[in-house]
Amino acid sequence: MGQVSCLGILVADVVGRPIDAVPERGKLMSVDRIELHTGGCAANTAVGLARLGVKANVLGKVGHDSFGDFMINALERSGVNMAGVIRDPHHTPTSATMVMVESSGERSFIHCPGANATYAQSDVNWEVVDAAPILHIAGPFLMPGFIGKPCADVLCEAKSRGKTITLDTVWDFTGRWMDVLAPSLPYIDYALPSIDEARCITGRDDVRDMAQVFLDHGVKVVGIKQGAEGAYVRTASGDEINAKPFPVKAIDALGAGDAWAAGFLTGLVHGWDLERCAIFANAVGATCVQALGATTGVRSFEETCRIAFGDGSCKAGR
Repeated sequence: MGQVSCLGILVADVVGRPIDAVPERGKLMSVDRIELHTGGCAANTAVGLARLGVKANVLGKVGHDSFGDFMINALERSGVNMAGVIRDPHHTPTSATMVMVESSGERSFIHCPGANATYAQSDVNWEVVDAAPILHIAGPFLMPGFIGKPCADVLCEAKSRGKTITLDTVWDFTGRWMDVLAPSLPYIDYALPSIDEARCITGRDDVRDMAQVFLDHGVKVVGIKQGAEGAYVRTASGDEINAKPFPVKAIDALGAGDAWAAGFLTGLVHGWDLERCAIFANAVGATCVQALGATTGVRSFEETCRIAFGDGSCKAGR
């Protein structure tokens, strides 16, 4: 069914650009573009994986509404297996975000948690989890019915089934951070937060100290996304990697972190070493920010290989 199962948030993104200021109350402002895109960490990462030639499953929840129809249809067209997605039996809407993209490419968000907030441990489709060797948890801070002990229990069960577990966080507007994440960390093989999220989770300012906090909580490998500064990877055995960025002109940074995660996971699927995984992930993130939307800019495996390594082969061990 797939090589990676992405469990997490599914969000319909209404993206506008450029929005450098909001209009006064009661006033109208014109922008160049407003588009509807699939979004949310699980969806973005799964689409990125599919674009890179990796079979991906999604586990999550949407509502019985037009946004839910859009998400399911769009993800299926992208080649993502949707067997793990359920539709909320009540009148909970599909999660949606209004994304305001500045001229610089930076974003601001207005978010409706919707069906993501109702996803629970009992919603996990274990047949889908068992169909892939890697379970990727994506955006659990925006899943209040799942984060904390329920998530830890799911990861404990997944680990007993032999799964490699990866984690990508998202901004926690509730401010609970480590309080709710800590129970899950002992089961995580690869934690892949952004530097801002890692700073809030750990309470540290230095990237090496941030990584060490994750390692002290049982994580085996930490990859911290630093945007234009590249990425920092550290292992429990003390190995460190500083992967340099690929300088590009950013149009829209939406989904760049999820694209990076898709690139890193692609490297894991191909059995690459951590440095090669991080370099490839940086290349995927660089392509992502060159187009409007969370996944539009992600290119094929061969094209990304040429950007990352100067060729399209990307053979394991090279």
